[in-house]
Amino acid sequence: MKSDYVLEMKHIEKSFFGVKILNAVDLQVKPGEVHALIGENGAGKSSLMKILMGIYELDAGEIILNGEKVKFHNPKEALDHGVSMIHQELTPVLDMEVAENIFLGREIKHVNAGLMSLVDKKEQREQTASLFSKLGIDINPKLLMRDLSVAQIQLVEIVKAISLSAKIVIMDEPTSAITDKEIETLFEQITRLKNEGVAIIYISHKMDEIFRIADRITVLRDGHLICTDDANKLNKDQLIMMMVGREITEFFPKQTVEPDDVVLEVKNFCQKKKFQDINFSLRAGEIVGVAGLVGAGRSELVECIFGITHPTSGEIYLRGNKVNIRHPKDAIQNKIALVTEDRKYTGLNLKATVEHNISLVGINNLANYGVINRKNEAAAAEEQIEKMKIKVFSRKSMITSLSGGNQQKVVLSKWLLTEPDIIILDEPTRGIDVGAKRDIYLFMGELAKAGKAILMISSEIPELMGLSDRILVIAAGRLTGELKRNEFSQENIMRLASKFEAN
Repeated sequence: MKSDYVLEMKHIEKSFFGVKILNAVDLQVKPGEVHALIGENGAGKSSLMKILMGIYELDAGEIILNGEKVKFHNPKEALDHGVSMIHQELTPVLDMEVAENIFLGREIKHVNAGLMSLVDKKEQREQTASLFSKLGIDINPKLLMRDLSVAQIQLVEIVKAISLSAKIVIMDEPTSAITDKEIETLFEQITRLKNEGVAIIYISHKMDEIFRIADRITVLRDGHLICTDDANKLNKDQLIMMMVGREITEFFPKQTVEPDDVVLEVKNFCQKKKFQDINFSLRAGEIVGVAGLVGAGRSELVECIFGITHPTSGEIYLRGNKVNIRHPKDAIQNKIALVTEDRKYTGLNLKATVEHNISLVGINNLANYGVINRKNEAAAAEEQIEKMKIKVFSRKSMITSLSGGNQQKVVLSKWLLTEPDIIILDEPTRGIDVGAKRDIYLFMGELAKAGKAILMISSEIPELMGLSDRILVIAAGRLTGELKRNEFSQENIMRLASKFEAN
């Protein structure tokens, strides 16, 4: 009997270290549908997909693909059967070209006069350029992946996945680092794939996206299947209730704080080809948002302020005193913290425990005469785990065992141990579920109330408008405007963010 489903996952179970992360989960996906898979970080979404891709081995249950029972042992076997995946945690080969990453594992080869089979790099570059052109993506196929921004790497991964002629494409947080314009391009491709009968399993925490493109929705919570239903039969409040097991009222809990004295001034800041003539100030107790399209120079600006890179001209003042920040160590000594946009590559030590990651930056505060006090380190880790509501089996657990949202909370915790006065957050809620987002929003409010000054970059305009006292908008490396709360609107922000786009 022919099945209505291209994929059936039945009674899937999986445990790690005695902890069950998937408990008899079912998932049925129809050909030509967008099936949203949602839940909090740690709910089991990515683990379920990694079982499908052959990255994890299931403990119990079965997978039926096109009516046949299958069990993949690695991603190549899954791909050979028409299943591809865009991972939430990007895994490019950084020292290979963009084109080489697109064709990794399926290289275009030719036979030379010596009858040796060689990779045809020229053809790979040309085909990559053609793919990018169709999708409206401006990336040089010859560039090394390490020279790309996080958003550009995300775009490359998307192109790679949809170019594989797969019948099932898993998209795990595909829009977490790309702009609204690029999201529109992705949705156009999703529509094209649907029309060709390709099934899309779409994992996202962005409710507006889910209700815009999903045909059906499956909700997981704590490794259990909660619901599968048609998208048009559900609403946002119902989904949040099912995801977190409780109602979440006032999603952006803005604290009312009267800003104090200016603690940071950036004057005439320039960096060749990145940004020009940036001027702004930041007061104690306020949250200032930074908006802009990908490539506008937002991350480059804060990295320069923090001493990762150096300005070609300009000055920084802290509480009215000019400072020379040439290295991150200088920034830390001046009570500045920076949560970078990519927790995997620049935020965490992936070979260390939760405890060691939390103490990573503030270790000097936990040492006596240069010797680490392990008792103090353990106490500090336990305190941060409780304060930030980090879901972890033990402080001794490896950081890689945590979900993306809990890893992000660890990144925040490590900086809080340095007791900063100025906290710079670059995409602090990227890839985080609604429950964890609100935890971080509440904590940001508490920090502002305690007199901390917060500078927050975000690609999510509702987030910026919900949390910020002011919003700075950057376009093509220039500060194009500053908006007060009574001036906030998506239209005003996008108008300023695209001011130089046509030039």
